[in-house]
Amino acid sequence: MKPVLIIKTGSTLKGVPQTRGDFEHWIQAAMGLSDTDTSVCNVMAGEILPKLAEVSALVITGSAAMVTDQLPWSQFTENYLRQAVIHELPILGICYGHQLLAHALGGLVAYHPRGREIGTTSIHLTSAATTDLLFNDLPFSFKVNASHMQTVTQLPIGATVLASNEFESHHAVHFGGRVWGLQFHPEFALDIMRTYLTERAPALKAEGLDVEQLQASVSATPIAASLLQRFATLVQKTL
Repeated sequence: MKPVLIIKTGSTLKGVPQTRGDFEHWIQAAMGLSDTDTSVCNVMAGEILPKLAEVSALVITGSAAMVTDQLPWSQFTENYLRQAVIHELPILGICYGHQLLAHALGGLVAYHPRGREIGTTSIHLTSAATTDLLFNDLPFSFKVNASHMQTVTQLPIGATVLASNEFESHHAVHFGGRVWGLQFHPEFALDIMRTYLTERAPALKAEGLDVEQLQASVSATPIAASLLQRFATLVQKTL
C-alpha cells in the first residue's frame, strides 16, 4: 500500500534518551507499521510535503510550537490538510496536530484558560463515540497521557466531540469523514510521560503544579495507545 505519511511538526524533549527516538518512531511503533509502510515529512525543518496521491493517510504529530503563532510552515501545512480532507484521506491529528486540523477546518485555537494540562489523566467518552469508526467498543473511561497549553476553543462546523474530561472539553474529536483529532498523546509510553514531568519540573512548579503528585499518578495507557493501531487498521480496510 502507499505509505502512511507522518507529518512531523516538532521534536520531543532533549531529556528523552536518543535510543527512544522521537514522535514519529513512537507513532509508527504503536501503529504496528514498518519503515516501508510509513514516510516522514519534517515540515518544521522546511521539508516539502509529498503529493497527496502518493500517500494513503496522514498522522500529524505534536509540537512545542503554538498554533496561534501561525508560523509559515504551520500555515502551509494547514492548506495541505484542507486539500487532504477534500481528497477524503484518513487523517489523525495528535495534540498540536489536533489543534492544527481544527484551525484548518474553521475552528478556533487559543491558550487554555486554566493553563497547562500534563500527566496521566482519565477521559470519558460521549454517546457519539459508541457509533464512531475509531472509538466504538472502547471503555467509557480510560487513562491517557497529556501535555498541552493550548486548546480548541471552538470546533469547526460539523465536528463531534468524542471524549472529554473535567479540564479539557475536546480531548477527542471527529471532524467528519475519516478525520479525527486527539488532544492527548496516545504515543506517550509511561517512561516518556515521566521524562516530560521531570524535564519540565521547574516550569510546572512555577505554575503551582505538584510535580511529585503528577509523577505518582503516571500510569500505562494501553487503551489510548490502541487508537493508533485502530487507525492503522481502519486505513488498511478502506484502501
